[in-house]
Amino acid sequence: MPRYFFDLANGDGLTRDEMGVTLPMRHDLLLKEVSRILTDVAREELPGISSGGIRVSVRDEMGETILVGSLDFQTRWNT
Repeated sequence: MPRYFFDLANGDGLTRDEMGVTLPMRHDLLLKEVSRILTDVAREELPGISSGGIRVSVRDEMGETILVGSLDFQTRWNT
């Protein structure tokens, strides 16, 4: 099974995944994992801030980025 690396970019900067995860080569599994990471990080980081962004980039064993998922969050008062 191939190994994939999930790099996270958020308000703290870039965190590179050095260990990776071995997953079957299935696009739906990669999409689910990216969605899970984005929602977990958003749940921890976004409460109490007015704007933010989170990006997860998936690299394959060759170091090529094969998938990117992101969330952008903004609030504003309508006064």
